[in-house]
Amino acid sequence: MADRPLQDPARRAAESAVRNAYGRILALLAIRSGNLAIAEDALAEALARALVAWPQSGVPEKPEAWLLTTARHLVIDTARKKSTEASRKADVRLLLEESEAEMMAGDSLPDERLKLLFVCTHPAIEPGMQAPLMLQTVLGLDAARIASAFLVRPATMSQRLVRQKSALKMGGIGFEVPGREEWPDRLNAVLQAIYGAYNAGWEDHANASLAEEALFLATLVNQLLPYEAEAAGLMSLILHCEARRDARRDAAGRFVPLDRQDPAGWNAARIAEAERVLGTALRMGNIGRFQLEAALQSVHAARRITGQTDWASILAIYDRLIAVSPALGAMVGRAAAIGRVLSPEAGLEALDSLPGDRVAQYQPYWATRAHLKALMGSTSAAQKAYRMAIGLTSDSAVRNFLLTQLAQLG
Repeated sequence: MADRPLQDPARRAAESAVRNAYGRILALLAIRSGNLAIAEDALAEALARALVAWPQSGVPEKPEAWLLTTARHLVIDTARKKSTEASRKADVRLLLEESEAEMMAGDSLPDERLKLLFVCTHPAIEPGMQAPLMLQTVLGLDAARIASAFLVRPATMSQRLVRQKSALKMGGIGFEVPGREEWPDRLNAVLQAIYGAYNAGWEDHANASLAEEALFLATLVNQLLPYEAEAAGLMSLILHCEARRDARRDAAGRFVPLDRQDPAGWNAARIAEAERVLGTALRMGNIGRFQLEAALQSVHAARRITGQTDWASILAIYDRLIAVSPALGAMVGRAAAIGRVLSPEAGLEALDSLPGDRVAQYQPYWATRAHLKALMGSTSAAQKAYRMAIGLTSDSAVRNFLLTQLAQLG
């Protein structure tokens, strides 16, 4: 127990460095060394050494620099053991020393994460695992949160990630950053990963920094690929959602659903920027998933001006979105829109048409079902659905809101 006061500041400093700079350090090491698996192992070992060294020697002035320097040496040592070409060793050393010099010269790490996102689209990585791998290695999400984004069990996602990384390591695959001319063909997986990271930050109200990181990356992709309509669509979508972040909680911290939010609390500047970017995307004439999702948010944002929500337009956009990308979230959203435009019974019929195995653990399905059943006066069925939704809700404010809705049913 006597060592605990020394250990806690060191652990907190290490955890803070990981939260703030893990992705940036890993990107630097992986891009410079050309090997993601080696870079990740080196950074993990550097963190382990920090937890041993810092309680004894004190937390360094620049914890991120300490981690980068330690990991850099580990990467070089690994390269020496694995490589038989002297020139390769020299190249690795030179490049990694350059990355350290870049960091030490300024107050922050150069950000190479976007490059590493594109590196993770390497043909050696299974297409279905590219976005999950990006979320874990570049953006720092754990397997459970990644599993939630892709609607699979955490254990399944964890096994897939371990298997993919093992295959990369066993194969000794080195990665090169694809040329800019290759980026459009690899863009979809990158956009999926950025959106997955954003959703994780959106659902976790306390982790707004992850959402801001996703917005930064989406903005950067749009700047680098200005003629890619879907990149602009994703940027617009995130801007629209972020414009309403503060309105999702009242002064007491209670959850406020979108249709009950006061539009005066929305960020007008971000909405204006989202509209501008979306307009640019739509004029390109190549409409895809993210543009349509941004268009949905645009209709909601129009309530600031009209005072009401155009649910018929929302339903029409959902119809087109499902034709392009029949994701479960879009199908549940469409059912909710049908409930508004036509009737609760029609909305429930749309929900009933969805595959039972896919919706069983999907919280929005049960929350929507509960709402529609309540509107129909089916109190017992609404209560059952609310209990299912509550059990699947991790956000305490949302859970309390659903509990209130349940209580109002008596």
